[in-house]
Amino acid sequence: MTTITEESAQIDETEKTTAPRRRRPATTLVVGLGIVVAIVLFGLVAPFFTQDPLAVSNDGMQGPSAAHLLGTTQTGQDVLAQLAHATRGSLMVGVIVAVLALLLSAFFGILGGYLGGWLDEVFSLFTNVVLILPGLPLMIVIGSYVEQRGLLLIAFVLAITSWAASARVLRSQTLSIRSRDYVHAARIAGEKPWRIISVEILPNLLPVMSSGFVFALITAILGEAGLSFIGLGVVGTQTWGSMLFYAQNGQALTLGGWWWFVPPGFMIAVLGGGLSLINFSIDAIINPRLRNAPANVRRVQKAEKEAGA
Repeated sequence: MTTITEESAQIDETEKTTAPRRRRPATTLVVGLGIVVAIVLFGLVAPFFTQDPLAVSNDGMQGPSAAHLLGTTQTGQDVLAQLAHATRGSLMVGVIVAVLALLLSAFFGILGGYLGGWLDEVFSLFTNVVLILPGLPLMIVIGSYVEQRGLLLIAFVLAITSWAASARVLRSQTLSIRSRDYVHAARIAGEKPWRIISVEILPNLLPVMSSGFVFALITAILGEAGLSFIGLGVVGTQTWGSMLFYAQNGQALTLGGWWWFVPPGFMIAVLGGGLSLINFSIDAIINPRLRNAPANVRRVQKAEKEAGA
C-alpha cells in the first residue's frame, strides 16, 4: 500500500509539473481595459443624468460645488454636462475612424499581399503615396475649406490619413503567411481565394489588426482634439477638443478656471494611457520576447545578486 501511495504521489507531482499553467491575464491588459470601459460607460450613461450642456445661467465661472460638481463655464454652462456629452462625441469619432482605418488597411494590405502581381504593385504605390502625406496639415486644409464640418466628414478625413502604416504591416505579415504549408494545401485543395483569406490568413492577423485598431483609435481622438482646439473640429457635436477650444477662448487659464480645461485634458490623457496599456499587452501577445522580458530581467538581476554575494 505504501509503495502504491508513493507511486501515485509521484505521478501527481509529475502531472503538476508537466501540465500547462493557466496563464493569468496581464496586469497591463486588465488595467487598460478597466480604464477604457469606465470611460466608455461614463460617455454612454452620464449624458442621461446631466442637464443640458448648452443651458446658460447666471452662475458664470463658478468653481466645483454641490450644484455643479465640476463648476461652470464663463456663460454658466455646467462643465460636467459638457464633459459627459463631449466624451460620447470623442468616442464616436475615435471608433468611426478606427473602424474605417481598419477596413482600408485590411483591404489594401491583406488583399494586395495575398494576390500579389500588378494589383499588389498598385496597392503598394497608393499606400506609399498616402503614407507620405502630412496628416495634420492635410486635415487643416480640408477643414478650413469646408464650412459644414460634420462628424462623418472629420472622421473620414482622419481615417484616410491613418490607415497606410497598418496596411504596410498587414501586407508584410500576409506575404509571410501565404508561403506557409497550410495555405499551399488549401490552394491545392481548390479553395477559393476569399475563403483562404478569411479562414487561413485572417485569424493569424487578428492580433496585428487589434493593435492597429487601438493605435488608430488613439490617433483619431488626439487628431480630432487638435483640430477642435484650433477651431477646425466637428461642428454641432461636443468633443473634448471643443471644450478645450472654448476654454481657451473664454480665457479659463487667465481667470483661474482650472475646472473648465483640466477635465477634458485629463480624460484625453487617461484614455490614451488605457489604450496604450492595451496596445502594449497586444504587442506582448504578438511577440513572445516582450511577454517574457520582465521574467528574464528578474532572472538576470537575481543571478547578478547571487554572483555578487
